[in-house]
Amino acid sequence: MTTSALSGARWLLLDEYTAEVGGPDVTLGVCYDIDELFVDPEPLPPPETFTLLGCDPAGPLLEALRHLGTERAWLPSIALTPVHRPEQRPAGCWTYEYGCTCEEELIDVTVISRRPSAAGDGLVDLDLRGYVRLLPECEMPEEKPDGTGFRLSTLDNEKLGECLDVAGVFRVRPAAPVRPVTLIGFRPEAPLPGTVEGHRITASLLAVQRDGRIAGWAGVLSAAVVSARPSRLGDGLLDIALDDGVEEPLSSGAREIFQMWYDGGPAEPNLWARYDRLLRHEWSGVAASHRPHGLPDKPAGTTYHLDGRFVTDIDAFYCAIGEAINGPGGYFGSSLGALHDCLGGGGGAVSPFRLVWHHSDVARRHLVPGYDRSSYDLRYWSPNVEPGDLLEIFSEHGIEVELR
Repeated sequence: MTTSALSGARWLLLDEYTAEVGGPDVTLGVCYDIDELFVDPEPLPPPETFTLLGCDPAGPLLEALRHLGTERAWLPSIALTPVHRPEQRPAGCWTYEYGCTCEEELIDVTVISRRPSAAGDGLVDLDLRGYVRLLPECEMPEEKPDGTGFRLSTLDNEKLGECLDVAGVFRVRPAAPVRPVTLIGFRPEAPLPGTVEGHRITASLLAVQRDGRIAGWAGVLSAAVVSARPSRLGDGLLDIALDDGVEEPLSSGAREIFQMWYDGGPAEPNLWARYDRLLRHEWSGVAASHRPHGLPDKPAGTTYHLDGRFVTDIDAFYCAIGEAINGPGGYFGSSLGALHDCLGGGGGAVSPFRLVWHHSDVARRHLVPGYDRSSYDLRYWSPNVEPGDLLEIFSEHGIEVELR
């Protein structure tokens, strides 16, 4: 697509999905705006109540029972792994090191009561309050998998015991509301079919910069055309209404962040600090998709300074470390796995190096168990990351960290 065709356009639609394996990606066109790409997340539903029946608790779950009625009767997550009968493993069930794909995860779990179980001496029934983690790529857990019980564990496979049955987990839940999008001022790269209605569009949404460069990824769209009409934005442009939305819409506040990069990127550090945790998460994602490729890493032994004044959650840390290494708007990981990859080279710095963490006391006060409770979206729930976890991964890579 020519630079003139991109003039003023904000989004490019690239079909990376429908060609045969090994076939070329296809540019479907560009558009000036996308209604319902940026939306406020749905409010969290109220927590649910679950029961572990015939439970033999262990580890942190057993410890939580000692603190019933207090905030300490809390666990960040409980993985429920069914114990299948060997001859009755469900079709499509795949095993891995710690469990199988029938596993379900409870998150932000508070133990609210215990009582002796009728299932056997020494066993207890436990009532829990929390959420089932629902991921967009997974089916909702409506049917209980066949088995003789459940193994209980944390996400990192620390044992929490076993139970004979569970109640309240496997049931029909309402599907997330559909937010159909409209492509505003769409200029097709290839002729559309004569009958546009019903034509299916499957594409990645890529951000177009003011200078015409393609930089930034905003999600995946797969939907059928409901209607197409001439756009008021210019001749040859269309407004195309679709019957579905982006798989994971961006927060409404992220529009401002994308605009910042469209205008050339952050010009000073800590601009991310004015946002809440959700938008800091979005900031890291935009920084990742806009990072330059092919630039050499700075040499080993370099000293970097991390401004820790605003590190009040883990997403803030990723914003701060990105800027410490690569300057305003820089990226150096957005999860522990991504941080590990960047420390291995290619992220702007070569290990070993020296990191001076200024105002590290802010993180020590805020990155404590429970801070990671999501207020906006259960999909983004992740294991609690504390300063000790970060220092451990730095140590593994030979990074000298000076806490100030």
